[in-house]
Amino acid sequence: MPEGVAKEDAKGKTKEASPRRRPSGNVVKVKVELLDGSIMELDVDELLGKVCDKLNLVEKDYFGLLYEDRGDPRVWVDLEKRLSKMLKYEPWSVRFSVKFYPPEPAQLQEELTRYQLVLAVRKDLLEGRLPCSSVTHALLASYLLQSELGDYEAGEAGAALCRQLKLVPAAAATPDLEEKVIELHKTHRGQTPAEAELNYLENAKKLAMYGVDLHPAKDSENVDITLGVCSSGLLVHREK
Repeated sequence: MPEGVAKEDAKGKTKEASPRRRPSGNVVKVKVELLDGSIMELDVDELLGKVCDKLNLVEKDYFGLLYEDRGDPRVWVDLEKRLSKMLKYEPWSVRFSVKFYPPEPAQLQEELTRYQLVLAVRKDLLEGRLPCSSVTHALLASYLLQSELGDYEAGEAGAALCRQLKLVPAAAATPDLEEKVIELHKTHRGQTPAEAELNYLENAKKLAMYGVDLHPAKDSENVDITLGVCSSGLLVHREK
């Protein structure tokens, strides 16, 4: 008898039909791109919580999941809705990211949270969402070197490291900047990775576009604008 159809027992009494179940081999998987570029594949249920658990993140409220919709590459997944209502095409894929940038990174309780914030800021810089001067690029890159490689060692190849480790956008990686990165790296001797990452964030938070989430939109006159969402409210940018 087909599943879900009521049937009678030996005494002629009708038994309630058992609910339909998804076949065990048909579990939906979602590809999640992490902030370091690696990919994680997980079940769809409680997706954000599972990602945070895999990354050992306790301060989960700072994070979210992004997908692309109608030309906007940075739409946040509504965790109150089923993912199938937002993602139209398979295979399903989303991007793990920082949703709320703390104005004071030093107030974060966990080093792992700060590390993910460093990855997010670094990604914002490399992808052009966080403009800054060459001086700031060099300073931030020098803290990344200290965090990833430790104290400066003689013979360190600045140009190769800046490009290989993607410390700054390719267009900004001039010989002068790379030399400045190495000189600054020398001054960070003795800093632990956690200290270097905190110094990175303390300088990044001063940038005008730190933590601003940009979205394309139109104003009341149907003119293209860019909306910036941040901890202090909404910013509106119009092309001149």
